[in-house]
This record gives sequence, structure tokens and C-alpha cells, in this order.
Amino acid sequence: MASLPQPTQPLPPPFNRPPPPSTVRPQMTLNPHPPPSSSSTNTNANKTTSLAVTQNSRSKILESQKLKDKEAKERKEETNNKIASRKAISVILRREATKALIEKKKKGSKRLLPKTVLEALHERITALRWESALKVFELLQEQLWYRPNAAVYVKLIVMLGKCKQPEKAHELFEAMIEEGCDVNSESYTALVSAYGRSGLFHKAFSLLERMKTTPDCQPDVHTYSILIKSCLQVFAYDKVQALLSDMEVQGIRPNTITYNTLIDAYGKSKRFAEMESTLVEMLSEQDCEPDVWTMNSVLRAFGNSGQIETMEKCFERFQSAGIQANIMTFNILLDSYGKAGKYEKMSAVMEYMQKYHYSWTIVTYNVVIDAFGRAGDLKQMEYLFRLMRSERIKPSCVTLCSLVRAYGLAGKPEKIEGVLRFVENSDVMLDTVFFNCLVDAYGRMGCFAEMKGVLEIMEQKGCRPDKVTYRTMIKAYSANKMIGHVKELRELMESAEGSQMTWSQREKPDFQ
Repeated sequence: MASLPQPTQPLPPPFNRPPPPSTVRPQMTLNPHPPPSSSSTNTNANKTTSLAVTQNSRSKILESQKLKDKEAKERKEETNNKIASRKAISVILRREATKALIEKKKKGSKRLLPKTVLEALHERITALRWESALKVFELLQEQLWYRPNAAVYVKLIVMLGKCKQPEKAHELFEAMIEEGCDVNSESYTALVSAYGRSGLFHKAFSLLERMKTTPDCQPDVHTYSILIKSCLQVFAYDKVQALLSDMEVQGIRPNTITYNTLIDAYGKSKRFAEMESTLVEMLSEQDCEPDVWTMNSVLRAFGNSGQIETMEKCFERFQSAGIQANIMTFNILLDSYGKAGKYEKMSAVMEYMQKYHYSWTIVTYNVVIDAFGRAGDLKQMEYLFRLMRSERIKPSCVTLCSLVRAYGLAGKPEKIEGVLRFVENSDVMLDTVFFNCLVDAYGRMGCFAEMKGVLEIMEQKGCRPDKVTYRTMIKAYSANKMIGHVKELRELMESAEGSQMTWSQREKPDFQ
């Protein structure tokens, strides 16, 4: 492992906050005037009474004036709020009307508000709704105020790359050139990323060579880092080495992002030697310091492989080097301890997070719910699930899978029914993985009627069974020596691979 300074403590130090300043104010004593002499007492009595009356009158006048000023100010504020409210409502209505036109895609709508159209486009790009985003972009181009903008094109190309639509991305790239937009390294890199994400490396590398000969479009470290990440995702390590060698020839030095990408990929594929050598190389660079992402990648690699002691040593070394943990770090520690069955250490991390006010995320809750579920501590698992909902953190499919798996291991079919009731009353998007967990849980408990019923639920939810679904059912029937059902399911799985028919359209075997 890379040589880092030795640690001083296993967890980050608490934030030392100075005590708040004292709010006790010193008491002040007003020295009264000397008392009048007895000879002048009667003479000054009338003057004192008159002065008191005058002061009281002035005080009442001032208070009355202040009250009138306050009322006038409140009336003015109320009037201004009503005017602002009417303006806000008007703006909202105009924007909603414009959005309605955008959804209907009316031809000839050339006078839409620029801000609203751009907001609608941004929303769709962020949500990766590429088809809708392209329709809004077409509407944008029809507007009288439209001017070609390279930045908008780049955002769309990046979105299409994430959605595995490289051909559409190429069409937009060509359209950007036709509209006269300046093409630079950023726009080329966006298209390179689109090809790389879809595994079209021959096109990505060809475009990389084209960049080298195009003025003002030379590839930079960002271009190479994106292409390296795409190659690592499909384990094309030979292409990664070729890219690193090419960077050296071009005089481009890897940065922290490049090294973090390599360390994370090597760690996930359990190539620990390459991961450690990459970290050593990173530490030898003067302008390339490890950061919290470096630390998290290393901790995740050793934690997921069950090397808890190595993970802890690395954590201590990174800390002593001045790298502070974040919420992701603690999630990794919790997950690693939970999977290794080290619940005392997991509880210690939870207490530390609570003590120093680290807000839990959905990932934190999913990790601890799954850990307690696997440990059979249903009471603590259910408490955390209730706490999660009370903090308005929406459960995900991962959360529900953990609950179903735990109830299946504990033999609690009635609890699984409770999860299904929760699903019916929520808007959680279910996937095949959740239904496969459901099939496995019912199969473990020998609830074959309920297991078969999961297929019906899947069809209702528009979710198709996959090979894992059928294999899980076959495993359950085989364990109970239900050979006839196993044979029928295998035939069904074979027919499903070559047919797009729904479950209801096929001849259903009798699993009762």
C-alpha cells in the first residue's frame, strides 16, 4: 500500500468550537440627583409636577405617532404583497400556459417566453428525457428570438451520450457545425463520451485522432479521462494502457480525476496490485494530491472484499494525511462492517455520526436497514425504516428489497404482505430486482401460491420476468422435489427467451 503518515485516531476529530461568549450584561446603577433641601422643597414641587405632565404628554404624542407610522407601514407592506402576489400568479400562469404549449408541440408557436422554454429544456436534460428534450429543442429553434448556442448543443450531446444515443448525438454535432457554432475541445469531448459510453470505441478513437489535427480542438486531460472511464467500464484494460501511453506522448499528465477513475475501477474489479501501484504513482506527482474520492475508492475496494483490517489501516493513513471523511466515507464503513458481521463497529460509526451531526442519506438508511435485516434484528430494522419515513426520506427499491429479504429469512410472510401494502400506497418505482427478491423470499418459506402470484403482480406493474426470476422459482421447486413444476418452468423460460408474449398470453402451468 502507498506510504502515508501513520494515524493518530481511528475516526475524524470532532470540530472544536469555542464556547459562546457570555451573555450576562453588567448591571448599571443610576446615581440619583442629590435630594433637594427642605427650604426649596415646596418651591420645586409645582415645577416637578408641571415637568412630569409635559413629559407624559410628549410621550403619549410620540407613542401615538409611532403607532400611526407602524400602521401605515403595515398597510403599505400589505398592498405591496398583494401586488407582488398578483404579479407572481400572472407569471406562473404565463409559464404554465407556455409549458402546456410545449407539451402539445404546437407548430407556429414562435412567441413563447425564452425563460420558460429554456427552463423546460433544462428540466428534460437533467431528467435524461432525451426524446422530450429534443422536441423542446426543435420548438426552441422555431422561436423568433432563437440564436444558435454551442453550450446548449454540448449539454444535449452529453445527455444523449448518457442515454446511449450516440447517433443522435452525432446528428446534433453536425447540426451545430451547420448552424455556425464554434466547435472546440469541449464539444468534441462530448461526442467522444457519447461513443465511449455506448462501447463504440472505434468511432471514439477515430474522433480522438481527428481532434489532434483540428485547430483549437486538441484533446486535453478531460477528453482522455472520459475515454479511459468508458474503457474501464467494459474492462478494456488494453485500451486503457494505450490511452495512458498516448497521453504521455502528447505531453498530457493525468490529474486527480484520472487517477481516481483508475483507482476506483481497479478496486471494484479486485485488481489490488494495479490499484496500489496507481496510488503510489499518484502520490509521486507534485500537483496531483489524493482527495476524499481517492480515499473512498480505496476503502470501498478493501471493504467489499472483506479486508476490514486493511481498510481500517488505509482509513487511518488517509486521515493522518489531512483528508477529511464525508458522508460517503461513513456509508462505506457502515456497509463494510455490516457485510462482515462486525455490528459493534458499525454501531460505533453510527454513534459517531449522530454525535457530530452527520445527516443520514437514503444510502445510509439502506445500508443499516440491510445490515440489521441480515443479522435478524427485525425490531431495529423496522425502527430504522420508521425513522427514515419520519424524516421524509423516500424509500427506494433497495430499501424494500432489504425488508423482503429479511422477512423471508425470518419466515414472516405476513410481514411481506405489509411491505406489499406499503408499495400499493406509495409511488416507489419497482424493478425486476425487487420482484426477484419477493420470489426468493416466498420460495424460501415454501409459499408457492404467493410465489406464483408475484408473476401476476409483475405483469400488472409492467415489469417482465428475467432469467433470475425463473431460476429462483426453479431452485425453490427443486428444493422441495416438485419435479413437474421444474420441468414446466424450464419450458416456459425457453419459450420466454424466444417470445415477447406477456405472462397472461402464455399457457400457464398449474403450480398449485
